[in-house]
Amino acid sequence: MTLRWVEAARDGRARAGVLHTAHGEVETPVFMPVGTAGTVKAMTADGVRATGARMVLGNTYHLMLRPGAERVARLGGLHRMMDWRGPILTDSGGFQVMSLAGLREMDEEGVTFRSHVDGTKHRLTPERSVEIQRLLGADVTMCFDECTPFPATHEQAAASMRLSMRWAARCRAAFAPREGHGLFGIVQGSTYPDLRAESVAALTAIGFEGYAVGGLAVGEGQEAMFATLDATVPLLPETHPRYLMGVGMPADMLGAVRRGIDMFDCVIPTRSGRMGRAYTSRGPLNLRNAKHAEDARPLDPDCDCPACRNHSRAYIHHLLKCDEMLGPILLTWHNLHYFQHLMRRLRRAILEHRLEQEAALIEADWARPT
Repeated sequence: MTLRWVEAARDGRARAGVLHTAHGEVETPVFMPVGTAGTVKAMTADGVRATGARMVLGNTYHLMLRPGAERVARLGGLHRMMDWRGPILTDSGGFQVMSLAGLREMDEEGVTFRSHVDGTKHRLTPERSVEIQRLLGADVTMCFDECTPFPATHEQAAASMRLSMRWAARCRAAFAPREGHGLFGIVQGSTYPDLRAESVAALTAIGFEGYAVGGLAVGEGQEAMFATLDATVPLLPETHPRYLMGVGMPADMLGAVRRGIDMFDCVIPTRSGRMGRAYTSRGPLNLRNAKHAEDARPLDPDCDCPACRNHSRAYIHHLLKCDEMLGPILLTWHNLHYFQHLMRRLRRAILEHRLEQEAALIEADWARPT
């Protein structure tokens, strides 16, 4: 049996469920830490597991360049190489089609990238993207697409989306079904409801094990993001997992869970940790600010991660001012722990049919002084 998702409860449009994969079960809603190059930055695999994370993300483009998909396969696959025992989802390289637009040439067949590392050329087609993700050992393979940039005219978004739909059909044909593995289609169409509907229709006609909403969190703002989800999510199959790609601000995830999204990934908790920023139950903190220099309080009084359990804001501020690597490590650990705690809290509320009450408490806490 290929990968599958089973619903456990529903509260309004929000869902709680279980994703069954070759490397174990994952309770949803779920946040997946990003391990772009085979590592969640500043963390060991044991550390990531200790935060409560059960599924992580890798990246086709970056692992294609270094160390190479065939080498990863010879070394036993990405799970073994990075010591990750749970499921792995791999991004297809489609985001880099947008983010590295100045370093690529695109045609109907695929994309030729000029490596940002050494300038060498690498060809990525739908078929090669699927092959690379198989070599990596991904539990969830993503279709190769063009992440439509924002803003885009209706004509530009339509052309981009329709190319992605043609590529999705080729990905489906190239994907070899395996026990506990699955292929997700990606809905595109920018912020245009008619294009999103056309994209959903094309993908569901092909048929996938899960459906992602791509092309959001690229500058459109929260209001447009939520409006696009309102127009898109109700069209997706209720029996399949729904994944909102690249979204990781706590308020955005809360709003998306309310709208029926099951899966998230984002670099925000790790990147923010390296920049001195902590996400807490009472909102974000910038630990580089001088006001924390003599603050003996933990980052978050409601958190039991190692940073909060063992250290003060003053100590972490000191580490950052001295450029000690432990500072970003502690903040990254805390942020990942907080994101997992938030997902567990939302899941429990859905199971108990009290999501709106819990969401109101979370939002009220975010507004309290830090």
